[in-house]
Amino acid sequence: MDISVIGCGRWGSFLAWYLDRASHNVTLYGRKGSGHLEQFRKTRSNGLLTLPERIALTDDLEEAVHTAQVLVVSISAQSFRGFMEVLAQQNLTGKCFVLCMKGIEADTGKRLTEILKEYTNAPAAIWVGPGHVQDFTKGIPNCMVIDSEDDALKERLVQAFSGPLIRFYYGDDLLGNEIGAASKNVIGIAAGMLDGKGKTALKGALMSRGTREIARLIKAMGGKEMTAYGLGHLGDYQATVFSEFSHNRRFGELFVQGLDYGELAEGVTTVKALLRLGGQYCVELPICRAVYDIVYEKKDPERVLSDLFLRSIKREF
Repeated sequence: MDISVIGCGRWGSFLAWYLDRASHNVTLYGRKGSGHLEQFRKTRSNGLLTLPERIALTDDLEEAVHTAQVLVVSISAQSFRGFMEVLAQQNLTGKCFVLCMKGIEADTGKRLTEILKEYTNAPAAIWVGPGHVQDFTKGIPNCMVIDSEDDALKERLVQAFSGPLIRFYYGDDLLGNEIGAASKNVIGIAAGMLDGKGKTALKGALMSRGTREIARLIKAMGGKEMTAYGLGHLGDYQATVFSEFSHNRRFGELFVQGLDYGELAEGVTTVKALLRLGGQYCVELPICRAVYDIVYEKKDPERVLSDLFLRSIKREF
């Protein structure tokens, strides 16, 4: 396939590296002035991986779109609508999209595939599940999910993208996998807060309650409750709740210690969207509420976390 990866940050550059290894023709796009792109142009490396010379680099969006059959998008979820407003000016006939971000639009609660449909009728899939660049580049394999409402596209992508490093599973619940993948970042922030407050042992309670919380939301929205227990959500907890490489976990840990992480943590904005959806669908989301109260309402983390896990007597589910 001729593939353009949109976004040259840590994950986008990995996608370009991986898809090149899967024998596709890959172009990596970064916006004009992107420091990440300039570093690749100078050294072909970002410190985590080195891109071979055969991967084309460009800051020309028209060129990236024109040369590709498949547009693999890896940018900030909250920037996606603005990006689509620009991208919709291009000729997207015959293109398909693979969205590799895990987020929900904070202001509307819309999933990324819903936003995409507002601007194009091009078929779309999502690529979600556990994995960190640092592990993949060491040759440590993992399992991930591709989901789409277009079964033919899903089949084609799974066959084209699978390899020794990543085994892909076929998703069968696009809504559930999008909500599950986005919300695991919020659970990751909560996990980091437990780490930062010396309550790491409570991660077992966090994982069991967090999965049920999100499963209820997925069901209320019309998805499959069990999707929360798959690779898109619970299956991604190891990479998000425990890993030293998790941005969201690290953000939560430093936040409750009064320190600035200084990097993107998608869960910070996603929690707003989840609470909006919880209100819309009448689903209580106590873990999401706790994260929101600590981050945005500046409530005492010690008290909020203790109230959440230690002070209430309730049934397990």
